[in-house]
Amino acid sequence: MNKGPNTKSRPHVAVIGGSASGFFTATLLARAGCAVDVLERADQLDPTPRTLIVTSHMRTLLGQLGESAIVNEIRKFELFTDGRTAQVPLNRPDLIIERSRLIHSLAEDAKSHGAKVSFGNRFVNLQSNGTGLRVHMERAQNAGAEELHADVVVGADGALSSVAQSAGWPRQPTVPLVQAIVRVPSDMSADTVRVWFVPDDTPYFYWLIPESNDRAVLGLIGEDGQETRRCLDRFMEKRGFTPLGYQGARIPVYDRWTPVERRVGAGRVFLVGDAAGQVKVSTVGGIVTGLRGAIGVSDSIVNGGESRELRSLRRELDLHLFIRKTIHQFKQADYSRLVDLMNDSTRRSLSQYNRDEASRVLWNIAVSQPRLLLLALRGLLSGASILPKK
Repeated sequence: MNKGPNTKSRPHVAVIGGSASGFFTATLLARAGCAVDVLERADQLDPTPRTLIVTSHMRTLLGQLGESAIVNEIRKFELFTDGRTAQVPLNRPDLIIERSRLIHSLAEDAKSHGAKVSFGNRFVNLQSNGTGLRVHMERAQNAGAEELHADVVVGADGALSSVAQSAGWPRQPTVPLVQAIVRVPSDMSADTVRVWFVPDDTPYFYWLIPESNDRAVLGLIGEDGQETRRCLDRFMEKRGFTPLGYQGARIPVYDRWTPVERRVGAGRVFLVGDAAGQVKVSTVGGIVTGLRGAIGVSDSIVNGGESRELRSLRRELDLHLFIRKTIHQFKQADYSRLVDLMNDSTRRSLSQYNRDEASRVLWNIAVSQPRLLLLALRGLLSGASILPKK
């Protein structure tokens, strides 16, 4: 590569990592007139398949671009705990997407707007070159050294970001996600998600998400990888599920806002998506928040200042942190009370507002069922830590 420092008015940006947030950042910057290089360590674009659930806000952000990744729509949640059940219909359907399809669509869109995508480039480190940044890489095919000069580097390389480490950000904590591909139970509709709260197994929850009329993913978030897999296997055996395959990942745990920009000499380094911990810690979902992070980072790069979108995203993620802290030490009896307190007004609030509108959800629930605030206060006073156990 060996390109010299950029002298154009719009910055030359190197995006490290072919993730959803990385390719969306590349698209937004290329649209704004920036020269953009996306560097991916894999020899070809072959992201790991994983079934995910997102809110309808993805459609607002991506429009038609995200439609090819949608494999199902969800119109109802069923919540289970200790023999109790609650149902929450959705006014706007949640979307079941295939992660690899979404990344392929975003990659094609980035290229169509002029971003250059290179494969087989493993990021090594970055340094100041006096006027910007020198990005050191290693070619996957022959381990040969390469370098690229850019004004800005964006780390979109996941929860264990090498860009973050090279630029001096502290490593963020992560938790394991494990899910099995299973058959949809005969008594379950394909437009329904089931959620079980079993605090003896996990401070999070189990989920069963249909991706079609006959296939679904059954999974959970845990704190220890091996124990999480054992819990999932026990859960399947107890309820008669047979695994057809497994999917897994390490997910960042949002415990405070990560500043997304650092200076390295005269150059600017940004983080986006999982690399910046832009994940709703209440549900550990990061697609929509990562896309919003991409909008904020691209605004900051193009306009040279702080982004309104990033301020809004920070407030949203902090609210999800508040929700997670209130329930992270809940026992089975607490979840039973939570389900018992879900009156018609509370269900309407949950139906009307989705997980990417946490402030509206909290306000409406507080008005409709104030006793939930006492339950939340008890959770906060328990001194819960959401960080994984060492």
